[in-house]
Amino acid sequence: MRHFYNDLSIVLGGAAGQGVQTVEAILMAVLKREGYQVFACKEYMSRVRGGSNSTEVRLSSKKHRSYVRRIDFLFAMDGNVVAHLSDRMSDKTIVFGERERIKESPDLPHFVDTPMTKFANEVGNPIFANTVAVGVILGILGAEETVFHAYLREFFARKGEEVVEKNIEAAKKGFRFGKNIAYQEDIEIGLPRDEKYTKELLIDGHTALGLGAIAGGCDFISSYPMSPGTGVLTFLAEKGGEFGVVVDQAEDEISAINMALGASYAGARAMVSTSGGGFDLMQEGMSLAGIIETPIVVHIGMRPGPATGLPTKTEQADLNLALYAGHGEFPRAIYAPGTPEEGIAMMSRAFDTADRYQIPVFMLSDQYFLDSLSGISESSIALSRPKKHIVETGADYARYRLTKDGISPRGIPGWGQGIVKVDSDEHDETGHITESYEIREKMMEKRMKRLSAMAKDAVMPTEMDNYADAEIAVVSWGSNRSVLDESLGAVRSKKLGGLHFAQVYPINPKVKDLLKGKKIIVVENNHRGQFADLLVRELGVKISKRILKSTGEPFAVEELVDTFKQYA
Repeated sequence: MRHFYNDLSIVLGGAAGQGVQTVEAILMAVLKREGYQVFACKEYMSRVRGGSNSTEVRLSSKKHRSYVRRIDFLFAMDGNVVAHLSDRMSDKTIVFGERERIKESPDLPHFVDTPMTKFANEVGNPIFANTVAVGVILGILGAEETVFHAYLREFFARKGEEVVEKNIEAAKKGFRFGKNIAYQEDIEIGLPRDEKYTKELLIDGHTALGLGAIAGGCDFISSYPMSPGTGVLTFLAEKGGEFGVVVDQAEDEISAINMALGASYAGARAMVSTSGGGFDLMQEGMSLAGIIETPIVVHIGMRPGPATGLPTKTEQADLNLALYAGHGEFPRAIYAPGTPEEGIAMMSRAFDTADRYQIPVFMLSDQYFLDSLSGISESSIALSRPKKHIVETGADYARYRLTKDGISPRGIPGWGQGIVKVDSDEHDETGHITESYEIREKMMEKRMKRLSAMAKDAVMPTEMDNYADAEIAVVSWGSNRSVLDESLGAVRSKKLGGLHFAQVYPINPKVKDLLKGKKIIVVENNHRGQFADLLVRELGVKISKRILKSTGEPFAVEELVDTFKQYA
């Protein structure tokens, strides 16, 4: 008997265009309705057809949102999958596929000839093979078949009753096959279900950031599509009419950021969404935002560079790009959420920070965060009325008035008696160009003075796993939050505690006290350790170890567990 208790890794693999993502979408939705705790992440090649892509669907008794290398069930939908994923397979992996397609099948310890195409053709079209595959999985799990059928009716309703009935017929064939295989192969699944998971919302990182933007009062986005940042643009385009968001697909990145700055100057809460290569073109606009003190939120969906690099893989190598972007010196803030809940909260906060301090604010995510899918409770979406920091101008209004805290009163054209002057040259308090050394020094001091207040207001990192008593602080930022949390929990060492940063700049000065007296290990997906360098520069701490990865893959639970055991 093969037991699978508390944690199950199901991997779906196939060529681009073969419908792997459709299988994932249906499977995740049905499993969530069944009451399972589910998580999915994907890796795919940069091509429209062909190649070999895979999606990992993970069912667990705890709320795990981490990638594991282990494959328990592999559903191979074409002949390249086994070779592509061979380094993740073991002699315990059960492979489901069609024998005539999987040439390696005689060498696999546990291979189940699964006639998905045959069943689909019996229904009338090979396109139904995807529904058969979902049925097989649900049959093995012993799911409620009626829940599956009800979802298929909803999912395919727009295509007509005939298509619905054909899919249900295909589902039944797959389900029966899966149920029989579970019996013949003596497979026992011991995964708890909970009613609370049925009420959760399944969302990916794109949706989380889009919801956060709406919660933060975003009413304008202009972007030029570039993966993996495009999903935020498309989400706001889909929901824009309902929430009053003006959406513009610009002709290029330079136009995108300048339009967003124009909208912000007029009073909108504006953002752009791009990737590292697209943001390269926006840096002159960033400097413009810095000197005219105009709020803007910039989302960078990070992917491996330089240049085109690995355009569909994941990395955290654009922190320095955000930190030092633009010529000259001016303040900025940088957020990097690690969970969908953090994505909503940090994006909302990003808009408030930009508006309050009149600065550009970065939202850093990556392909892994953006494309991963998991459930969140509806109560985790905090919808508060955004507070705008705009004043009605008087006749003596001065856009860049020198103030004690460095924040000038921000007016917008048409509201009040004043004229709102802005200039990309250095300027005096009213906005007129100046070359006065004295005024230049005062303006620089005024702009940079805000950093101190921003640091005191910065989000404190999240402490994990008995952090206060730990000897070693294991630090993460961005998408590595969940894998760090789970890995520390698996090691269960009192010596190790986790510290996760959802805001990476500026760093709250209180963090130095949190790190005092501890050895510091930093985990990040880049080659040099960009956040580790930032901690050294900002806090003067010593980094004992940098655990780095720049292959384009996310960290797996197994590799961090193996590393942490050396310190336990």
